[in-house]
Amino acid sequence: MSKDHILTLSCPDKRGIVHAVTGVLAKHDLTVLDLQQFSDPDYSSKFFMRVHFGHADETTHLEQPFRELADELKMDYDIVPKSHKPKVMIMVSKTGHCLNDILFRQKTQQLNIDVPLIVSNHPDFEPLAKSYDIAFHHLPVNKDTKTEQERRILELVKENNIDLIVLARYMQVLSPTLCSAMSGKIINIHHSFLPSFKGAKPYHQAYDRGVKIIGATAHFVTADLDEGPIIEQRVTRVDHSMSSKELVEEGSNVESQVLAAAVKWWSEKRVFLNGQKTVVFN
Repeated sequence: MSKDHILTLSCPDKRGIVHAVTGVLAKHDLTVLDLQQFSDPDYSSKFFMRVHFGHADETTHLEQPFRELADELKMDYDIVPKSHKPKVMIMVSKTGHCLNDILFRQKTQQLNIDVPLIVSNHPDFEPLAKSYDIAFHHLPVNKDTKTEQERRILELVKENNIDLIVLARYMQVLSPTLCSAMSGKIINIHHSFLPSFKGAKPYHQAYDRGVKIIGATAHFVTADLDEGPIIEQRVTRVDHSMSSKELVEEGSNVESQVLAAAVKWWSEKRVFLNGQKTVVFN
């Protein structure tokens, strides 16, 4: 794996893209180990591709041919080692199931990420962070301190070379300034299969209405609250015999699974922004 790399690219769709890209790899005696592609003629007229190739100690010799190809095809592209671990900042409030799940998956190498710090507007999860030997930053926030708090968040992003912010049940609305600064680099989890139940305790509201399906959505964060491009969604069935507590537990399980899947696919370079949608090679 140390000699394997991932190439991702997107560009206006046209004939010959796969041939041109794989031709560069073949010319340099590299092997395509896995290739996924998608052409979107109806929505964006763009082409997306993820290529797992090997085996190379380094890829500097590919820089010039791919720059030339990018100019020709108006192509955005990136090449990273398959073993690369992106740096992820996790933000959380007072509900910890998603945080705990991500930390466990990272510790057991189910998620190929590095988590250098956790940020929270409450102190509750500092002991959990310490148990994983992860720096914990308690940054309280209210309407008067929000600008300063978010300025500090962006400082921490820069100081720690953060690639992605994960909102693991962080119950504060991010400002347009922060959303813009980290555009395409913030993932949130939301109980979006309960759209009729706004505000506090949505699962308790769902229990009172006798819903039969609950679920969650992981999405990129934009300035439009809970309306960013969707990465993953899952549902689970519930029934009349379940208490409100059991609905909360089932919802927590789905939220953890969906967020972990989104982070995993993003870390493996499987997620592409496509306007208000995403392309996900999973």
